[in-house]
Amino acid sequence: MPLFEIETDAHIIITWAPDESEAHGVVRSAYPNDRVVRMTKRPRDTWVISKGALGLRGSGDICVTARDCLAKAAGDKVHAIRLYMQETGTDLERARKVIESNMVMGW
Repeated sequence: MPLFEIETDAHIIITWAPDESEAHGVVRSAYPNDRVVRMTKRPRDTWVISKGALGLRGSGDICVTARDCLAKAAGDKVHAIRLYMQETGTDLERARKVIESNMVMGW
């Protein structure tokens, strides 16, 4: 089944669907008020997000640290960002990117 990348005016949705019509149906079902801006049928059945593109480069496993901070903060993003900044000495913007990226990955 093809993988579609669907950008709406409010979200980016990655979903499997048999065809473009069904992919539109996924958006209508999940986000009925969103307008589809762009839809791309991906050439492969896997979606990859580069940590480098998100600015998540550095020594150590930043994802393990971020997930640990999220667990300690019981999923509270702001508290997790503060914890991450304390543990790593990183700035606010980088800490926000790391924590939010790991929240999306389902820490």
